[in-house]
Amino acid sequence: MIFLRSLLREFANLAVAVFLSLFLIALTTRLIRLLGQAAGGKIPSDAVVAFLGFSALSVLPVLLSLTLFITILLALTRSWRDSEMLIWFNSGLSLAYWTRPALIFAAPLVFVIALLSLVISPWAAQMGEQYRSRVDARDDISRVEPGAFGESRSRERVFFVESIAGDRSTVQNVFVNSIQHRRTGVMMSERGFTEYAPNGDRFLVLGGGRRYEGTPGQADFRLMEFERYATRIQTKEGDEPAATHKSLSTLALIANPTRVNLGELLWRVGVPLSALILALLAIPLSFVNPRAGRSVNLMFALFAYMVYSNLLSVSQARVAQGKFAFGIGWWLVHAVMLALLLALFAHRLQILRLPWRR
Repeated sequence: MIFLRSLLREFANLAVAVFLSLFLIALTTRLIRLLGQAAGGKIPSDAVVAFLGFSALSVLPVLLSLTLFITILLALTRSWRDSEMLIWFNSGLSLAYWTRPALIFAAPLVFVIALLSLVISPWAAQMGEQYRSRVDARDDISRVEPGAFGESRSRERVFFVESIAGDRSTVQNVFVNSIQHRRTGVMMSERGFTEYAPNGDRFLVLGGGRRYEGTPGQADFRLMEFERYATRIQTKEGDEPAATHKSLSTLALIANPTRVNLGELLWRVGVPLSALILALLAIPLSFVNPRAGRSVNLMFALFAYMVYSNLLSVSQARVAQGKFAFGIGWWLVHAVMLALLLALFAHRLQILRLPWRR
């Protein structure tokens, strides 16, 4: 019991550190990409946090699976390196005895991974698509950011606002560059605000400014000064996004077994299964041979994880393309890795020449 509690405590502490490291790396990578899209005007800056949250929920199953594998691998590798394994073997314990603490630690994590993969991640993908649809339906005024150039949805206007008044109802020093009927128009005004007509139409009103209109390269530019210039703001209705195989619920995938849906179902089922097998695979892979160096087993373990993940992706693609039957594809890769697991256990036990302990 002391051995089991100490090992589970080490697993838990190490898992927190590994998960935080992987999560921060994934989150930072996605954040940089979203900030680049926001800087390019593809998404509004106030939507970055929401998209980041939906993306985090989508990658959690894979991150937790990798965390489980790395945690058990590093913990047992340390035991080999510090010769603690030899002490346990001399006490009559077999390498197979480590499957019990590994399974006790892995069971709740595998359950969470299954819940995320089968329920929460599809929901997050669906909410992300709906939120993106609402963001795309925003009018051009909603995209205005003080101190930054913005582009209209139709790509016919480029606008710049220097500052926003305290009540956020009026903007100051407005610049608008537009192209209409192959003629370029540039407007500059001291202030701008929005107002509603009696019929509910929304207008952008600019006050105290000038408008330059003409064709670049020709001398037919016109200059107009205005005290009030109003233009109607066209609004776009937010259409309900079409459901994709990633945003469909697991029950919907089962109810509509198309090839693409079956490929997605194979992936969702495969993530928790692979997490469980990887947790056990980390036990024989943790063996450290002092003559071969300390990093050889880690490199081989990383290679095994990459092969497993790629085989799962290939199997999903084959099923989605109709080149592989779902009835075979969902278990074949796991069976191959399970056979490798048993072969590695047999190999390690033969080397150690220790009896199996019931």
